[in-house]
Amino acid sequence: MMAPVLWARVIPWDKEMAVAALESGVETLWVPDGSHGRAQELGRVRVVCAEGDLREGRDFRVTGMEGKGDETSILSSPEEMMWVVFPREREVIPLENLVAWRRRILVAARTPEDVALCRGILEKGVHGIVLIADSPGGIRLLASAARKEPGNAQLVEGRVSEVLPLGIGDRVCVDTCTLIEGSRGMLVGNSSAGLFLICAENVPNPYVLPRPFRINAGGIHSYCRLPGGRTAYLSELAAGSEVLLVDGTGAGETAIVGRVKVERRPLIMVRARVVSGTVHSAILQNAETIRLAGPGGAAVSVARLREGDAVLMAEEAAGRHFGVAVEETIREN
Repeated sequence: MMAPVLWARVIPWDKEMAVAALESGVETLWVPDGSHGRAQELGRVRVVCAEGDLREGRDFRVTGMEGKGDETSILSSPEEMMWVVFPREREVIPLENLVAWRRRILVAARTPEDVALCRGILEKGVHGIVLIADSPGGIRLLASAARKEPGNAQLVEGRVSEVLPLGIGDRVCVDTCTLIEGSRGMLVGNSSAGLFLICAENVPNPYVLPRPFRINAGGIHSYCRLPGGRTAYLSELAAGSEVLLVDGTGAGETAIVGRVKVERRPLIMVRARVVSGTVHSAILQNAETIRLAGPGGAAVSVARLREGDAVLMAEEAAGRHFGVAVEETIREN
């Protein structure tokens, strides 16, 4: 998914709003007619107004989305025509139709939820978003939502050094609103410094049907990676939370949590040593359906895990404050 083109609508003119937009990475300011010079004084930026770089009627057209007629007007216009759309509430189907026909539309957004909706249309997103807010802080919030990326993970290879059965404890299954294929899964561990790639339960088993939306993630105390480089405890996840899914290359994708199941089950601890010599650990359910990702798309069940097996991990410096990485003196065992 490519980042959308960003406009900020600063009508009436407000210098602080315009500055906030530019500092947030907005490429184009839509300002009142006669304000081209004031906008240009703030920096190198494209300006939309009667005397600006982009002009309504010449470079783009504006429409509401009140009915089928508005959608038809866009589809019957030249393919290269750019449209700014002010949708009625959060109607999605007309926008999906326009994106499917590869129309260049910029959609007005007033909330982070509007921005997320625009970015997710048909998994491609709209061509651009017009940010509309009533304060500089609001502009920054919308721009941040428009630029938000799930983030990737730098994966390293670890070698299993110990597999230790434990007693009974609470473990967490994370059921997502995503069908998870291959060896993709969540990054989970006892410390934020070393997270294991735990695969989804998407492989057939003689005793239970695959659940390709589920990651049997581990002990309730465990860290897991979230989008944007943050972490959370598994105990903090709930329906509507976002988690990061990664594949064997570390490429990330945001998934929405649909359900969290906490049940008492027999547990197992896995320790693995990375090239630097550091040993990391994770506590998982002791069951054959729980698999750890290995290099090259391989995956191995914890029931067959042996000393020396290769597993994929994300390693970083320890230290978190409410899920945000911080530099501090810390030791986790």
